[in-house]
Amino acid sequence: MKRYWSRLLALVLVVAIGLMGCSTNGSSSLSGDYRQDTLSVVNTLRTALDLPEDDPNKVEAQAVAREKINEFAARYQRDTSVATLNSFTTMRTALNSLAGHYSSYPNRPVPQKLKQRLQQEFKQVEVSLSRGG
Repeated sequence: MKRYWSRLLALVLVVAIGLMGCSTNGSSSLSGDYRQDTLSVVNTLRTALDLPEDDPNKVEAQAVAREKINEFAARYQRDTSVATLNSFTTMRTALNSLAGHYSSYPNRPVPQKLKQRLQQEFKQVEVSLSRGG
């Protein structure tokens, strides 16, 4: 039994080290300018949501949207200078909702009710950014 656990631990460590080596921290498409990055992510997500279900580019647009969600979260979730902004909290709510749908129901279209809520939250984010927050 001890031999089994040591092999399992070794396998887990190899996988963890391999995944860390494959991370793409240096190739982020975000600039570091919070306002510009937020608007870019909003536009990408709107594009993915607005495409019809039978569009051949839908899968690619959703993949880009997932990537942008992950990049945005990785860059700004620990940034204390934006953590208290209304635009950031609303944006995180929208991102969590869409990411949750994509991970729970990857082959299903985004429900109309969720699309409407996301569009409303995107408008709130844009208004908040235009006011400086």
